[in-house]
Amino acid sequence: MTGLWVALATLALGSVIGVVFLRRNGRVRDADDSQDRLSAADLGAGLGERATLVQFSTAFCQPCRATRRILADVSELVPGVSHVEIDAESRLDLVRRLDVMRTPTVLVLDASGAIVKRASGQPRKADVLAALAAAVPGS
Repeated sequence: MTGLWVALATLALGSVIGVVFLRRNGRVRDADDSQDRLSAADLGAGLGERATLVQFSTAFCQPCRATRRILADVSELVPGVSHVEIDAESRLDLVRRLDVMRTPTVLVLDASGAIVKRASGQPRKADVLAALAAAVPGS
């Protein structure tokens, strides 16, 4: 009888963890209060005139490919926004500094390089556009 209760508790806990994971996956949220700024030297590319979408990816990450397409579409759609993709495996210093725990991770930077929003997992295009509204003044 005890084994049955342990199995049921394990299934319940696993279900709760799964639901929480699915609800947070790809959701764009406010960046933490760290005053981190990224420069062109950090990114290996120039910052966008109005905002920059930074994507941390790995070679075999399937959601990273879809995220790349979404961010490329958004950067073409919104003038002054650039998209920079960073290989997380080759930039472990930056991954550790920014507390990137999984790929894809997307950071939305304002024109000065301050991190305004971040998402872990594949974000939706509408969420990225909404996040840009917070980063781009007068939008």
